[in-house]
Amino acid sequence: MGILEHIATVPLFQTLPREHHQGLATVVVDQAFRRGQFIFSEGDEGTGFYVIISGRVKIFKLSSEGKEQILHIFGPGEPIGEVAVFAGKRFPANAEALEDTRVFFFPRAAFMELIQKNPSIALKMLAVLSQRLRKFTALIEDLSLREVPARLAAYLLYLSQKKDGVNDLTLDISKSQLASLLGTIPETLSRILTRMTKAGLIQSEGARHIRILDHEGLEELASGDMRLH
Repeated sequence: MGILEHIATVPLFQTLPREHHQGLATVVVDQAFRRGQFIFSEGDEGTGFYVIISGRVKIFKLSSEGKEQILHIFGPGEPIGEVAVFAGKRFPANAEALEDTRVFFFPRAAFMELIQKNPSIALKMLAVLSQRLRKFTALIEDLSLREVPARLAAYLLYLSQKKDGVNDLTLDISKSQLASLLGTIPETLSRILTRMTKAGLIQSEGARHIRILDHEGLEELASGDMRLH
């Protein structure tokens, strides 16, 4: 698949007409990053934004003590760094490739020039980005305002919904990374998974496989109507 075809499949650009895809193809820079390589660091100038074509990217911040807090894990088709670019600011967090990753980089200057010529590009992109922001806001509220068992239940339900209601889930991050994403430590996460298993809510199969056995029970746990014993 060529660059033009890839651009046409990116959700951010899907609704744009072909001539706009062609315009985007003239400014894009095809880049590859190896596992563990930084795509950008917190404080770097927002010289452009990225769209993931293959692989996965971890967005995270580091405390003054060096403790890592994962904010998001993004995969194919998802943009990263777009807010800093539109606002003309520096990147507010770090982005690291979790595996060998291919991205399309859109330089800010060339992209803004393209938007000035075709304002409809920005309007259609803003519609997609605002929808994405609403989803993230709801997810952040779920993960920050609840106790850890409820956060984990909400996250598992989110993964299931993302995969069209599939009960058999494969975590695409390690349990230590999942613990960081949920704002806890691996030992606490393991204890909660064990308690969920004993309660008949899930079945843990290996290091990264989880099968949801009781959707309704997970929803009650996520909403706070149920507590683990």
